[in-house]
Amino acid sequence: MSEKARIMIVEDDPDLSELLQNFFTVQGYEVIAAAWGEEGVRLTREHSPDLVMLDIRLPDIDGYEVCRRIRTHRRTQDIPVIFLTEKRDRVDKLAGLELGVVDYITKPFDIQELRLRVRNVLRRAEQAPLTNRVTNLPEGALVEEKINGLLLSEQPWSLLAVEVRGLDGFREAYGFVNADDVLRAVTLMINNALREAGSESDFVGHLEENDFVIVTDQAKAAIVQQRIETRIQQSMEYFYPMKDREKMLQPDAKGRLSLIVTPIDSSEINILDYKQLREELARRRAEQL
Repeated sequence: MSEKARIMIVEDDPDLSELLQNFFTVQGYEVIAAAWGEEGVRLTREHSPDLVMLDIRLPDIDGYEVCRRIRTHRRTQDIPVIFLTEKRDRVDKLAGLELGVVDYITKPFDIQELRLRVRNVLRRAEQAPLTNRVTNLPEGALVEEKINGLLLSEQPWSLLAVEVRGLDGFREAYGFVNADDVLRAVTLMINNALREAGSESDFVGHLEENDFVIVTDQAKAAIVQQRIETRIQQSMEYFYPMKDREKMLQPDAKGRLSLIVTPIDSSEINILDYKQLREELARRRAEQL
């Protein structure tokens, strides 16, 4: 990797923790360590490591809960996690895979094998495609490139930013699998709306994981927005378990989702680059609160 990769080790065995710290430091990595699950969650959020090596058996919360909390926080949700554990049962491995763990290494292990697995995980993370892991829509540099090209062109355009608010709280309340299902459902409804009311040249991507961006024709933007809002608002209650649907009508309910669609039109304002567009979106959204 171009910069020194940062590894987070969450292991309560002091001898093993020291061995791993010394070994990976010598290999050229920056290493942070924690002996408790809560401490591991906190340090992961503070330092945003490139990889977390995580024991399942910890003195406070177990590794599954640590991984779950990492996955429910926007800043850490995509960090690769490797489980280090004595657990060998298939059900334990499946539990880890369900949480998005990228590798599962049972103790005792070969330190050189672990080194190669860590190297391979970091390489895969560095070479990850510029598409969202859940929706397969473009994000990051692909979206920035598309929007900068749009802003430099002389053609009129309309842009719709579709934000699903409350997704972090929803993920914490109902788990990352259900939160991913929300993103997939929203993606499907956006694509259906564009297929019915948009144009073949329309573009859909992500500004952030819970923040979609749509580029469409000026003449069709209003009807596309209306169809997206109608479809998602009508479906919103079905994202929750049956027992919680009534209480989720309350504005202050934990895990409550809401939809904000913010339009920008090339005829309204002179925006020169992607950064200015993001700033204008932030300003308009603040007015919608």
